[in-house]
Amino acid sequence: MSTATYHRSALAAQMAQQLLRPSFLDTSLRSGLFLSGQRRVGKTTFLASDLIPALEALGAVVIYVDLWSQPQANPAELVHAAIRKALGELQAPGSGLLKRLKSVTGLDLGVAGFSFGFKLAELGKPGGVSLAQAFTEVVDQAQTDVVLIVDEVQHALGHTEGDAMLHALKATRDAINTRPATPGHFLFVGTGSHRARVQELAVKGNQAFNGAVTHEFPLLGREFVDHVLAQVQPQLGDKTPSGEVTEAAFRAMGHRPEELMKALNVLRGLPVGTDANTHLPTIAQALSAAAADIELQKVEALGALAEAVFARICGMDGDARGLFTTDALRAYSATLGRDVAAPEVQAVLGQLMGANLLMRVRHGHYGVTDPLVEAAWRERQQAIALMQRAS
Repeated sequence: MSTATYHRSALAAQMAQQLLRPSFLDTSLRSGLFLSGQRRVGKTTFLASDLIPALEALGAVVIYVDLWSQPQANPAELVHAAIRKALGELQAPGSGLLKRLKSVTGLDLGVAGFSFGFKLAELGKPGGVSLAQAFTEVVDQAQTDVVLIVDEVQHALGHTEGDAMLHALKATRDAINTRPATPGHFLFVGTGSHRARVQELAVKGNQAFNGAVTHEFPLLGREFVDHVLAQVQPQLGDKTPSGEVTEAAFRAMGHRPEELMKALNVLRGLPVGTDANTHLPTIAQALSAAAADIELQKVEALGALAEAVFARICGMDGDARGLFTTDALRAYSATLGRDVAAPEVQAVLGQLMGANLLMRVRHGHYGVTDPLVEAAWRERQQAIALMQRAS
C-alpha cells in the first residue's frame, strides 16, 4: 500500500517567494530560516519534492545536504562535499544543474561553464578558499540567489568543525547580502527533527545564526488525508474509513504519514464487514501509545530524577518554569528520598533535551518536545491513580 507522491506545491511556492522575492516583512528570512518538526512528518519529502523545485523555478541555485545520511560523519565535511559537487556541476558545460540554470534565468555563458578563481578541492580545507569567497563568485557569475539547505542541521551542533562551518556560512551570508548592488543573495535554510537544538541555533547568543527566523514545519492535514484515502480505496473497499475519522486518527498519530499507512494496513487485514470508522480510532490510539511508550522508556532510563523533572514539567501544561526553586528541589528530594541540588537538575535537563524529550520554550521555560508523549504520560498517570483508588 503506497501513498504515492503527495505534492504541497502551493506551500512550496509561497515559501520560495518569501525566500527569493521577499516582501518588506519577509526580508528577515535572509538572516536564515530554521524549520523544526517531529520525526517522520514529511520534512525531507517536502524539501526534495516541492521546495527545491520551487526555488529552482525562480532561478535559484540550490544545494542540499542531509546530515542524517551519515550521522557519524563530520558534518562540516558533508556540507563542503555537497558544495564542491554543486560547484563542480556549474563548471561542467553539459551538467544538468547548469542547463537548468541557463533555461530558467537566461544566463549566457556560451558553451562554457563557470570559471572560478580557486580550486574546488581546496574548499573546506585548512588554508583553502573560504565559503564566503566561493559563494560570492557563484552569485556574481550566476547573477542569481544561492540557497543552501541543510537537513537535520542540529547534527552540526557540539562538533568543533560543525560549529566552525556554521560560522563560516554566517560570514558568507554577511559578505554577500550586505553588498549594496549584489546580483543575488545567499540564503541558508536549516531543518531538523530535534526541536530544542534547531531552535537553539537561532536563539542562543553564541550561535552563528542567532537572530535568524524559526518556524514549526507546517504539518500535513485534511488534503493529504483525502489524497491517501483516494489511493487506498480500491484496496480497502468497504473498509475505507471516512475522511473525518481518518483525519482525527492522523492527528492522534502526530500527523505522521507512515503511522497512518500502518493503521490503514491493519484495517485491510481485518475481516470483511468491519466497521472502519469504529476500529480506526482504536488502531490509531494503540499505535500512538506504542510510539509514546518508547519515548517514555527513554525518560525512565535516565533515572528517578529525570522522571521527577519530566513529571513536574508535564504537570505544568507544557510551559514549565521554576524547576530550580526551593520548592522544586524539596519536591524532587521527597520523591527520591535524598537531597537534590540545582546542578543535578540542570544536568538532567541537559540529558532530557539531548534525548529530544524536552525543549526550551524560552529562557527558563521548558516543555515536552512531542505533545503525544506528554499526553501518553498524563494517561499513564490517570491509569495509575485509578488503580490506586481501586485498591
